[in-house]
Amino acid sequence: MTLNPDEVDITFAMGDRFALPLPFWGSAMDGVVDVDFAIAMGKLGGVAVLNLDGVHTRYEDSAPVIRKIADADKATVNAVLKEAYREPVKPRLIAERIKAIKDAGVACAVSTVPARAEERAEVVQKAGADVLVVQGTVLTARHSSRSYHQLSFQELVRVCDIPVVVGNCVQYDTALELMETGIAGILVGVGPGAACTTRGVLGVGVPQVTATADVAAARDEHMRRGGMRVAVITDGGMRIGADVCKAFAAGADAVMIGTPLAGAEESASKGFNWGMATPDPNLPRGTRIQVGTKATLREILLGPARVDDGTQNFAGALRSALGVCGARDIAEFQHVELVIAPSIVSEGKVFQQAQHVGMGRS
Repeated sequence: MTLNPDEVDITFAMGDRFALPLPFWGSAMDGVVDVDFAIAMGKLGGVAVLNLDGVHTRYEDSAPVIRKIADADKATVNAVLKEAYREPVKPRLIAERIKAIKDAGVACAVSTVPARAEERAEVVQKAGADVLVVQGTVLTARHSSRSYHQLSFQELVRVCDIPVVVGNCVQYDTALELMETGIAGILVGVGPGAACTTRGVLGVGVPQVTATADVAAARDEHMRRGGMRVAVITDGGMRIGADVCKAFAAGADAVMIGTPLAGAEESASKGFNWGMATPDPNLPRGTRIQVGTKATLREILLGPARVDDGTQNFAGALRSALGVCGARDIAEFQHVELVIAPSIVSEGKVFQQAQHVGMGRS
């Protein structure tokens, strides 16, 4: 059976406290998300996560800093990044940025490193944020250290009246243990992002479909044991509509997108992106990349697409994928059959490849 794509349901819900018309999250990357971008994405039905450890909460006016990073040449960009992030985060700016987003009437999600999650929880909630994201390269429910306090996700969830999303994670047992702390959502992915170098620096990572399927299996087991449904959000590695659709087929409830949104006219950097760990003073695990300005945010998320390569109208691609697979909603789509087919993007595409059009561009 196939379905009319206009009649399928691609809405997103995280418990009964947070819902979106679109299952798309904007990555907490400074080159993508500033206050204006968060407002624009919210008005289109998604949510863009503001990085509380980024330049937008370090500087009263972050635009010149973003421009300086974007304009730096390859030989000096790492030094420019490190210098930009030496300025301390200002709690006053955290509250002001959240209030500005909420005053526009859209959902507000913010991201913090684990070490600052407890101290920021109160100001984030008072300012009116809807979701608190705690994000690191890899997070676990148990962490051992003699030199600093270990964040308790169970305690953080207890003191927060808003949903807590944590990440990143790529493994079944780790995900299941995190879900048992009471979190509302979990981010999946280590190193797949276009601007991330974690897999090269640390040698750590799991392909996104495998990681998503494993974490989704943990979600299902958690529910079987009586736990609430934890939203699985595949974070990174989304380049075209096909990547987005495959993440949902593998078990995702939503996807977090970075680099494709950096190419939006509304992005903070107007065509550049760098990962959250890029400015790390000791061990950078990311790089600045240039993607150029490709389209409006509306065209990327909702269309209509002006190109034929899958980089625009992600919602339309997802709706069409559900329709041709006979899935009425994302929950049904998570049960479609998946096959390993490395040649699927090149099969029968001789002329496209020879002429460098459509699927032959990459």
